[in-house]
Amino acid sequence: MLHVGPFSTEPESLKIMDAFMKTHQFAQNGLHHEIYLSDFRKTAPEKLRTILREPVK
Repeated sequence: MLHVGPFSTEPESLKIMDAFMKTHQFAQNGLHHEIYLSDFRKTAPEKLRTILREPVK
């Protein structure tokens, strides 16, 4: 999932991912990880882009 915004609002995106997993009967298979597409030192917090990945089974 592409999360746009500050790191502090990532839990909202993770909740959306969790709801999707429950709807489609997926189960977590490890910890989520993040791929940072923006440099937080040079990008405004509201424009930060992070890919959130959740391993499922």
